[in-house]
This record gives sequence, C-alpha cells and structure tokens, in this order.
Amino acid sequence: REQRCGAMFRLLSRLSSGPLQSWLHARPRRLLEHVAAPSLSRRLATLNRPSYCVPRGRAAPSASWLFCAPTTRTMATLQQLLRKPRRKPEKKSKAPALKRCPQRKGVCLRVYTTSPKKPNSAERKVARIQLTSKRAVIGYIAGEGHSLQEHSAVMVRGGRAKDLPGVRYKIVRGVLDLQGVSNRRKARSKYGTKKPGKS
Repeated sequence: REQRCGAMFRLLSRLSSGPLQSWLHARPRRLLEHVAAPSLSRRLATLNRPSYCVPRGRAAPSASWLFCAPTTRTMATLQQLLRKPRRKPEKKSKAPALKRCPQRKGVCLRVYTTSPKKPNSAERKVARIQLTSKRAVIGYIAGEGHSLQEHSAVMVRGGRAKDLPGVRYKIVRGVLDLQGVSNRRKARSKYGTKKPGKS
C-alpha cells in the first residue's frame, strides 16, 4: 500500500496543472491513502487522454474534481419523511377521454382513411368522434367494411391501434349505427357478429 501511494503521489506530482500541484504540496502524503484507487485512476486517465483539452480562456480542472467522492443517493431522514411523506405515483389513464367509463357514446364528425406508420402499409379506416364527455377523439374502425358516415351514433371503448399515431380508441362493432362484420367466423364477439344460423 505504501508503494502504491508513493507511486500515485509521484504520478500526481508530474501533472502540469498548477492548482493540482499547489493542492498536493499543501497537504500531507497520507491523505492519498484515503483516495479510492480505481476511481482516481479513471479520473487521471481522463486528464491524460489525448482528446482531453482545455479550451482557451477556461481554467484547468481543479483538484477538488479529481478527489471528490462519487455521487450517491442517501436515504431520506425521518424528519424529511415527516415533513414530506412518500407518495405513490398516480397511474395515468390510457383513455382519458372516457373519464373512467368503460365505453362512451359519441357522434361521428368525419369518417376517413389514413396510412399506418412504417413498416406497415395499408388504408386504415378511422373516424373523428365527438363524445358525450365533450371531447373529440379519433377512433379506429376494426374489421372489414363498415356502414359509418357523418352524424352516425357509435359506442367508443379504449384500446389503441399500434401502427396509427394518435389513435387511442376503438369503435365497438354491432352497437348503435355501426353494424357487425358479416361472414365472420372467428373472434366474433370483437366484431359484433352473431352466431351463424341465428338472426
């Protein structure tokens, strides 16, 4: 340990930084024993790196930067917790326009198609809807074909379309003015299709 501290002291003494040399000569050598060798060597490597240079008009890094302790987060004291107790972060709703309702009724303002983001390529059917919560949202029309037009009454639920930015709601099929998908055999409940053979 003595040899290591001695070699470290000699290495530090060779540095051309004026503030660093004055700091070393003003303090006894045994202060170096309290310096963590790994963190010190990393910081010395930063100083000795060829790409490291001090711009004109700026001072060289001080010795306090070289020997400062690594930043660590300390635990809050009891007085701090009494003054400001810990609070759980509030969960953000993924469908804020529904206002904590499972579905909301709305009226179509515009029915149109849009293209998804990369790498997908298609024509997605969407509609801008004015909800009963007085908010206008964009809803995705799932399934093949639809009968929606302007002023149609629809039911909107939460659920985003992954490849359509800004579309965080889906229109429920088979409810109000939006008919279910015809000739659907699988996942019929998602598309409002009745069982074959029943009206």
